[in-house]
Amino acid sequence: MRIYLDNCCFNRPFDDQKQLRIKLETEAKLDIQERIFQKEIELTWSYILDFENEANPFDHRRIAIRGWKNHASVDTDETKEIVEWAERFHQMEIKSKDSLHLACAISMRCEYFLTTDDDLIKRATGIKEIKVTDPISFIKEETG
Repeated sequence: MRIYLDNCCFNRPFDDQKQLRIKLETEAKLDIQERIFQKEIELTWSYILDFENEANPFDHRRIAIRGWKNHASVDTDETKEIVEWAERFHQMEIKSKDSLHLACAISMRCEYFLTTDDDLIKRATGIKEIKVTDPISFIKEETG
């Protein structure tokens, strides 16, 4: 199974863990990480992840997240196809960077796009090419 995690998903373990939702999403993300290490899940990476991560003002976060690129089996640069997909998603009122993330995930033939952004999940409900969900729902779906 091939998945794409957006930047907010990668950052979740660094967020304030006092809120139950954040703590649960972190635990789910950590489980997904372990499944990536065990080669049960195939992680993908993109140029827009690099771009967003390099803008992270926290050195320790930026370095830790950058390390995940080494675990990705597929990495993509910008293509005409990605830009066209992103334009379509932007017309669905999905933010520009989120549209690029989604387009990259689809171009790499991911089954799942994981995010902790509720607005993105809501706006992406019409997208048929990929399942857009949060880490907790992914774990519930995939492990029963």
